[in-house]
Amino acid sequence: MSDLFKKAISLGVGLTIVSKEKVEKVVEDLVKRGELAPSESKALIDRLVERGEEERGVFKSAVHEQVERVLKELKIPVQSDVAELEARIAVLERRVAELEGTPAAEEVLPEKRTD
Repeated sequence: MSDLFKKAISLGVGLTIVSKEKVEKVVEDLVKRGELAPSESKALIDRLVERGEEERGVFKSAVHEQVERVLKELKIPVQSDVAELEARIAVLERRVAELEGTPAAEEVLPEKRTD
């Protein structure tokens, strides 16, 4: 079984897209063919599913890092950059309104963002 498990683990990214049901079916077929003892099937399923979840996490992290890198290279602002600029604009609008003696834009037209 050790060799079989190593082969399954070597699938790498393939495990990230295999559902638990598919893993169970493959293991069930191995039991039917006599290549795996029935008593070992649950442990193998659990290990393969756990490995798949780990691989999904690693894959997701790698994709996230790549997307962040590309966005940074393209100089696309992230949400925190936009929020910081909005806050600075609001402060400046209030200061201008105070200097002009008029109500600030946010006091005149309260606008709520929906994003």
